[in-house]
Amino acid sequence: MNKSITFWSGIIGVTLFIVASIVGGFQFDHYNPLSQYISETYAIGTPYGEALRYFGYIPSGIFLAVFAFSAPRIFPTSSFIMIGFWGIGIFYGIATVVVGIFPCDKGCNKEWVDPSISQLIHNLTGLLTYLFVPLSLLAIGFGLRQLKILHRFSTITLACGLNCILFIGILLSDPLSDYVGLYQRIIEGTFILWIIVCSWYSKNS
Repeated sequence: MNKSITFWSGIIGVTLFIVASIVGGFQFDHYNPLSQYISETYAIGTPYGEALRYFGYIPSGIFLAVFAFSAPRIFPTSSFIMIGFWGIGIFYGIATVVVGIFPCDKGCNKEWVDPSISQLIHNLTGLLTYLFVPLSLLAIGFGLRQLKILHRFSTITLACGLNCILFIGILLSDPLSDYVGLYQRIIEGTFILWIIVCSWYSKNS
């Protein structure tokens, strides 16, 4: 039962996120995924922002939180693994819900000109996500290595964590770059890929 909950909540969560991310860009004539943030598709004042938030990102975050909080019951007992999954549950699952409730200003206000409270909460939550989710992945990877189990999965987990740290560093070093959308999608894509792989392992472990 726990395996099914973890597997399906992970798969449904990432599916909702992917669909919302792709569909959101089609509401604009000149949306560029290479240079624009995902958040700009559901920002305040966008045509279908509310629908994307309440039928896409918020339920996605709920499913991802269920995935992360249920996963430790499947894996062997380890403080690193437990902390890692709880970190993902809080800073990716719940955080996705929070950024859905508090969207950024139209255009995501990259120059920070008189930002709204919603923008401030949105950016702070995003920053916490990008600080702690990679560390959570590393914790899970180190926990698996410490137990000397699931060697391939632990390698994938560590590689995903390090890849996220690299691109988050690039993104934060120049948040006004013409490629911020690309960097963000690489980071989010890495998170999503790991959740899919982890869901598969949890089902077949």
